[in-house]
Amino acid sequence: MLDTRSELLEKIRLGEDSFFELKEVKFAGGKVRGPSQEDLADELAAFANSAGGVLLLGVENKSRTVLGIPVEQLDAVEALVRQACEDSVKPALAPIIERMTLPDLSGIEQPVIRVAVARSLFVHQSPGGYLHRVGSSKRPMPPDHLARLFQQRSQSRLIRFDETPVPRATLSELDESLWRRFAPAQSADAPEVLMAKLAMAAQDDQDVWRPTVAGLLMGSRHPERHLPGAIVQAVAYAGTDVVPTGEGAYQRDAQDITGPLDEQIRATCAFVRKNMQVAAYKRAEGGRVDVPQFDMTAVFEAVTNAVAHRDYSMAGSKVRLRLFDDRLELYSPGMLPNTMTPESLPYRQAARNEALTSLLARCPTGDDELANHRSHIMDKRGEGVSIILSRSERLSGKRPEYHLNDDSELVLTIFAARVEQAV
Repeated sequence: MLDTRSELLEKIRLGEDSFFELKEVKFAGGKVRGPSQEDLADELAAFANSAGGVLLLGVENKSRTVLGIPVEQLDAVEALVRQACEDSVKPALAPIIERMTLPDLSGIEQPVIRVAVARSLFVHQSPGGYLHRVGSSKRPMPPDHLARLFQQRSQSRLIRFDETPVPRATLSELDESLWRRFAPAQSADAPEVLMAKLAMAAQDDQDVWRPTVAGLLMGSRHPERHLPGAIVQAVAYAGTDVVPTGEGAYQRDAQDITGPLDEQIRATCAFVRKNMQVAAYKRAEGGRVDVPQFDMTAVFEAVTNAVAHRDYSMAGSKVRLRLFDDRLELYSPGMLPNTMTPESLPYRQAARNEALTSLLARCPTGDDELANHRSHIMDKRGEGVSIILSRSERLSGKRPEYHLNDDSELVLTIFAARVEQAV
């Protein structure tokens, strides 16, 4: 939508409409004084509640003149847009934010910021309430319209989120070597039909073929380009706290792990293996035994569950792994599904992302040590939590703990074995 310079210049000439909003950016004392965070949130939420649209920052509305944004202020303006989407809109938005230049009246190229918002699967509330776009302005939705919109969009989510097409993503962004690994060796179907059978592609409201959420997560080298937060953020800390207690670096290692989800799982396990302590002891009868801080089979199960069952509709929220001297913490975005509780996890089974887990069940473990435990990454037996609890407790003597943060993030703590006292 309005992706090219020529399209934007023509729309500026014609002025605002249901899909297009212009805003001048004003500064005072080196700070952004307008538009406000609340105003941006209202505009972008109104687009998301309607059919989507583009907000162009750096253009005055009435005169339709390109004024630009000082280069040194672009970071501040972009940060303001992100804050508006994440802090002032519920549920949060994940727009496409692009820096580009357009000519002013003198023909001089001026920096502007283009913010594109797709039609959402959700109904969004902003500081102004529940707004939608009517022509060139945003308006509060009448109660009957709001009720219908809630009903329509809740019904659309009866299709699981991981099977929904991703706006603006194209099938060309899927790596053929990645999605073909799930397809039959011999098939006369067209590529888009094959991908649809795998739930990796679907047609949008305009009958355009798009990758699904599952398709991007398993078939793209960079799913985070369209699904912000589709990464694992791993950090190994020196000590037992994130706050440095003395001099020197308080982070021993850090990595943003990207790529298809099966590669993320393997790389996250490799990060833990590299950064945990392992003690070597001589046996009385001869030979050596290695005692690690963490049972890698339990870590594998925990990382797999976190990546496979997280809520990918929570834009910008990422799986986070924190490795300390005495414990490993794993944060997975999303509430527990189907009335499950942290206490019931070992006894019940529920898959939030069925298309995704089906694809992961066809991915080889790809790790010699872990392959002895399981040949493929996922199984459908629902034994993962029990394995995490039993194997970790056997090693460290302390049972792992699950709890919820604000009903929006599941946290698993696995306690480390005291390797210096291992026998």
